[in-house]
Amino acid sequence: MKKSLVIGTAVAAIALAAIASGASAQDTTISGRMYADFTNIDNKVDGVEAAPTGTGFDIKRLYIGIDHKFSDMFSANVTTDFQYSSAISSTEIYLKKAYVQAKFSDALVVRVGATDLPWVPYAEDMYGFRFVENTVADRTKFATSSDWGLHASGKLNSNFSYAVAAINGSGYKNPSRAKSMDFEGRLSAKFDTLNFAIGGYTGKLGQEVAGGAATPNTATRFNALAAYIGERSRFGVEYFSANDYSAALVKDPLNEDKADGVSVFGSYRLTPVYTVFARAEEVKPSKTLSPSKKDKYYNLGVNFTAYKGIQFAAVAKHDEITSIGHKTESNEIGIWTEVRY
Repeated sequence: MKKSLVIGTAVAAIALAAIASGASAQDTTISGRMYADFTNIDNKVDGVEAAPTGTGFDIKRLYIGIDHKFSDMFSANVTTDFQYSSAISSTEIYLKKAYVQAKFSDALVVRVGATDLPWVPYAEDMYGFRFVENTVADRTKFATSSDWGLHASGKLNSNFSYAVAAINGSGYKNPSRAKSMDFEGRLSAKFDTLNFAIGGYTGKLGQEVAGGAATPNTATRFNALAAYIGERSRFGVEYFSANDYSAALVKDPLNEDKADGVSVFGSYRLTPVYTVFARAEEVKPSKTLSPSKKDKYYNLGVNFTAYKGIQFAAVAKHDEITSIGHKTESNEIGIWTEVRY
């Protein structure tokens, strides 16, 4: 009920502001995006079949966005997200984005509220197949795509751009405040078909709250990405390293931990409608506390662009998490789709 009230209030606020500014109907646009799949999953824990083994249809994400332009300088956005939650055995709705934007120039765009963070959305653009899988740091829960706070970005010239954010640290699903804010940033460069970026994160992940447990450790993350984006092909590599990047670990000075991961991806457009793609990655999620633990992931697929805004991909995925004496293995094959309007 509270989430629905927040969403309704935000949408109403934009509508009222549009009326107050005398804006025309052409100044407000509605968009949507859906990630869905029909697949078979074979999941095993130490050789024993386990949930979510089976065949079925899933809607991974459903975004509905409302954009309003007040003037060449000021605009606003509200984007809702629908997702099934196993914790409540029901579909939940929440805000993915809700911000007011002031564009002072191409070099300085400021947003207040919840919006894209500097790293994950950039990496998704380089990868090109977000509807099939999250990028490596997001997939393994060492990064997220949106959060509440103050955001700034811009193009410094034709080659260099940046993005920085001072955020709550708990992610877009949790707008609660903490005693301190977290910081994330990215500096990127583009030279024709070559793209390079570095980024970083530091903060308490929203865990440093008044009256709560002490948070002696600070979570940090370093990101790097290099990619070739050509007319028909793209190839890239993404790397991250993280320290104390778990909400449970930042509370205990004796449980300091490290993690890192690398992802290699590529695709080639065979025809105007068919593209083959693949990705492989290896992550060490707990190098100090569980040094034997590894996460190896790959996917391989063929994408079919049915119509502008509609695409289907036949994909095979494999994810294997191992540590001494334990193994969780998941194999998934089926059809993934993205619908945009």
